[in-house]
Amino acid sequence: MRAMLLDHPHAPLRAARVPIPVPGADEVLIRVGACGVCRTDLHIADGELPPHKSPLIMGHEVVGTVVAAGERVRRFSIGDRVGVPWLGGTCRHCAYCAAQHENLCDTPQFTGYDRDGGYAEYAAADARYCFALPSRYDDIHAAPLLCAGLIGYRAYAMAGDARRLGLYGFGAAAHIIAQVACRQGREIYAFTRPGDTRSQQFARSLGAVWAGDSTAMPPQPLDAAIIFAPLGALVPAALAATRKGATVVCAGIHMSDIPSFPYALLWGERSVRSVANLTRADGDAFFSLAQEIDIQTAPVAYPLEEANRALAELRAGQFDGAAVLLPH
Repeated sequence: MRAMLLDHPHAPLRAARVPIPVPGADEVLIRVGACGVCRTDLHIADGELPPHKSPLIMGHEVVGTVVAAGERVRRFSIGDRVGVPWLGGTCRHCAYCAAQHENLCDTPQFTGYDRDGGYAEYAAADARYCFALPSRYDDIHAAPLLCAGLIGYRAYAMAGDARRLGLYGFGAAAHIIAQVACRQGREIYAFTRPGDTRSQQFARSLGAVWAGDSTAMPPQPLDAAIIFAPLGALVPAALAATRKGATVVCAGIHMSDIPSFPYALLWGERSVRSVANLTRADGDAFFSLAQEIDIQTAPVAYPLEEANRALAELRAGQFDGAAVLLPH
């Protein structure tokens, strides 16, 4: 099969032909229809996350059709359409797994990081960690839901019942969660790179009541903020924009160092917390919601062989929405 391989951090992905995976007893083999390109992929390719496998097929927003299944698979059948998320497996017995916090498992397996992902024509995945997808989305529009949607949803839940919600970094995750929040009667305040009027207009088109630079103060104090951009300097900026009792959620798997800031920014029972991975319960809840709400994902399509261009344009912020690779 055709695949794009990462040999080591900072290297361009290499087009290659590799054997089609053979699914294990608990796995399904998927013919990939679409695979999203996530900012986590950038962190892996750029060495901001330490390498776990080499060579590696990245990609953890995988949508495809089951073409073979292992002997213990009962949840899916050949011909079913499934989604493969970042969480590709857990130990199922550590203290975190036993307490229903599998996102914090001591020995997790992550798709496109510990195990090969969807930058290829086929992928094998543990069927116990795959999702059935809402029928209202085709492959290219469903792919961004598998991480941008799922991690965004977990971060959104951590923001509580905030009426005024700030989103720092208006990319793949923010453009999905903004729609969910607006449908639920929240007010969205979108913060973008300084001078990025294109993304600010995109945010307004999706229902944001205000959009501006990440250096600006919103017209009203925020009840909560979610930081999707991997910039630690946004933490004190977000705290300064919130009211007392607010929560600032750091939604990325990687972030640059958070600079020191006055205690006065945190005082007033404000809190800062991080999001780590996802659970299968998150996926079940989010996809149930996505079946009810018509979330307009904004995919930017690239052929599989142009994965390097997709990563470069994501890094440079050259598009709104989410990049998606099409292998066929």
